[in-house]
Amino acid sequence: MSEAQGEWSSAQVRTWLERRIKAARADQDAADRYGRDREDDYDKAAAEEWVCEQFRHSDAVDDQAKLADALKALLAKDDFYRAGVRSEQRFEREVKAYLRKLAKMTKTNTGFGKTLRYQ
Repeated sequence: MSEAQGEWSSAQVRTWLERRIKAARADQDAADRYGRDREDDYDKAAAEEWVCEQFRHSDAVDDQAKLADALKALLAKDDFYRAGVRSEQRFEREVKAYLRKLAKMTKTNTGFGKTLRYQ
């Protein structure tokens, strides 16, 4: 595993979010080309994009504790909506899983340096 990055860098987190949004959109396009066989991949990528979009322009990214609190608040929500998903139940499950992943990354301040498409 990678070690903690040290000091919180909001610029690096924003760059990471931007790259994850682009990767998620590319994954959705690829899943669309394969149709019903990849509906679950589409919903997973849509969930990743939705979560990253929630924080891309948020002030919460400026502070590690604020982002952790914002993630907890969003995770406490019961329903998430995005038009065009194949299965709302699967989408909501993937959103919660991605929020937990992002909360863990925020708590340990690790992983934001990984900006390649596949992680």
